Amino acid sequence: MNRSLLLFAVTVALNTAWAADPATGNAEAGRQLWTTEYGVSNEKRSCTACHTADPRHSGKHIKTGKVIKPLSPAVNPGSLTNVKKIEKWFHRNCKWTMGRECSALEKADILAFLKSN
Repeated sequence: MNRSLLLFAVTVALNTAWAADPATGNAEAGRQLWTTEYGVSNEKRSCTACHTADPRHSGKHIKTGKVIKPLSPAVNPGSLTNVKKIEKWFHRNCKWTMGRECSALEKADILAFLKSN
């Protein structure tokens, strides 16, 4: 596969995964997703369980106790800069928290919320 075709394929794949520029997400909808408790495996889970309600603050993994750096780019400029890592963590955390994959719109909304703080 030539380089131009590969670049095009990667671009299409990323656009499909994101379905929108994260800047076009709805921050308020993202805040609601972030703070909602989901019933998974007879437990209530939310993003705030590990990340806190305010993405400007450090969180702590509820099982391992590992400190999680703030996700807000305003206080952690390295946050939300690597698409591969963002997709990896959405994949893991949406399944654990919501019991399913997040939709592209949900991802855009959550990213808009995180970037607005």
